Amino acid sequence: LAFRETQVRNVLERGRCLLALEVEVLMLKDSLEMTEAERARIVEACATCAERRIVITHGTDTMVETAHALAAASLDKTIVLTGAMIPYTFGSSDALFNLG
Repeated sequence: LAFRETQVRNVLERGRCLLALEVEVLMLKDSLEMTEAERARIVEACATCAERRIVITHGTDTMVETAHALAAASLDKTIVLTGAMIPYTFGSSDALFNLG
């Protein structure tokens, strides 16, 4: 899989989300190719951002590994990881429902 840009804004718009929120892109890659250093980057971004409630879109193949890294950091924040079995751009995806 190759990703050129995030689809999060499109999914939120399609879901008629009216929340004031910030979308930050850390990386666009297949989660099977993620390294431990990149997982550490996710943990660091969560630890240093001002927000206390965070939603992370993540490939389903290695979401558990990233969840373990976040849990080990014991951050005092609510962090939700979500993904889809079929990528949003492929159509017939569960991404819209899952992010909702």
